[in-house]
Amino acid sequence: MAQPARRGRRTAAALAVAASLALTAAACTGQPNSGAQGSTGSTDKPVTITFWHGWSQPNELAAINANIAGFEKLHPNIKVNAVKAVSADTITQGMRATGANAPDVVSDFSTTDVGKFCSTGAWIDLNPLMEKDKIDPKTVFSPAMLSYTQYKGDQCSLPLLGDAYGLYYNVDMFKAAGIASPPKTYSELAADAVKLTKGDGSQQLGYMPLWDYYEQNTGYVGGQYNPTYFTADGKANLAADPTWPALFAWQKDLVGKLGGYTHLEKLRTGYGDEFAANAFDKGKVAMQLDGEWRVANLQQDKVSFNWATAPFPVPDDQAASYGRGFQTGTVIGINRNSQKQAAAWEFVKYMTTNTGALVTFANAIDNVPSTIAALKSPDLKLPSTFQTFLNVAKNPNSVTQPATPDGDGYVTILQNLGLDLQSGKQTDVMAGLKKADTDVDNSLAQAATN
Repeated sequence: MAQPARRGRRTAAALAVAASLALTAAACTGQPNSGAQGSTGSTDKPVTITFWHGWSQPNELAAINANIAGFEKLHPNIKVNAVKAVSADTITQGMRATGANAPDVVSDFSTTDVGKFCSTGAWIDLNPLMEKDKIDPKTVFSPAMLSYTQYKGDQCSLPLLGDAYGLYYNVDMFKAAGIASPPKTYSELAADAVKLTKGDGSQQLGYMPLWDYYEQNTGYVGGQYNPTYFTADGKANLAADPTWPALFAWQKDLVGKLGGYTHLEKLRTGYGDEFAANAFDKGKVAMQLDGEWRVANLQQDKVSFNWATAPFPVPDDQAASYGRGFQTGTVIGINRNSQKQAAAWEFVKYMTTNTGALVTFANAIDNVPSTIAALKSPDLKLPSTFQTFLNVAKNPNSVTQPATPDGDGYVTILQNLGLDLQSGKQTDVMAGLKKADTDVDNSLAQAATN
């Protein structure tokens, strides 16, 4: 269930401004050792490094190329050969290549690859480089972003912009239903979902609780509990953590109140594509969990109703943590087979810690900046409805999912259990969780032998 980092749509004018600003980003302050040529920096001889990335849309390419130009202006002896639209599978294969066929720097939309690349050493540990350049990652990056870019203390990647999740809600529907503010707890979410539903929900559904509805899944919604996925010795902890029985019970109860699984599944499959004909965008659903990119989608589509964003609700017994959210995003690392690691580090350092570069990049592609300094920058030019996601990224209690050597094995196993429970294929929650633990442990053991 790994989700790629999403990208919003920006106007040509905004991109032109972003490109211009990125060329001067090297002069911006507020980031550690921005552009410094220290002992870990590039050599004095001209060098070309190869940078693989997944961006492919015109606005994305304009933004990333502007940042590359800004870096090259600061480092005239380093040229960057950027290769666009590189898939996750190609990245995995490229880590095995050597010589001219091997990339020096790679960005990856799939945070679930981090555990694999860290545990195998495919990407080098950046801790020694940051230590030499006096970069303290704990003061530069938010806790959640720092968490999803490392595995067992090996900081083999750093965040390069991010995604944050929150609640989108139809303000007009809320007013019509007499609801003054968005829900803050799961019990309020369920109550509002029922109140906002008209008839059987075919015309208007308050909230779609099924685990395979767009961005909604067990990990993102369950993450609001801040669960412990693994024990101290690395064993699966799903059955022992109270999160999952509570989450599945909450969902089952709400599914029943909204007409049952069969009815909701019929509605879900009748909704349009997430990005081409989203049910929330079409006014069929009053609330949904979604990422920051939908702000741009809603504005671009000029929807006919008033809408707003808020942090996603939290479990009732954790009401004090309201404001947190789930985070993921793009990561960037250095290939161990690179023969130009010093120059590669200068590039990675610039891309991930230069406040000006991060801010112009975030402005251009509607993503969440990945450093604390960039999140606080007055130069961010994002819509007011985007503030929810900036706040989530700044919130020290926001959550993510830990990296594992098998990629997203445990995430997929947990999601599949959720799907089986909601459809009735599995009826015993604890038995399902215990089997999930066994399956996760087996997946990790297999990864360790590969």
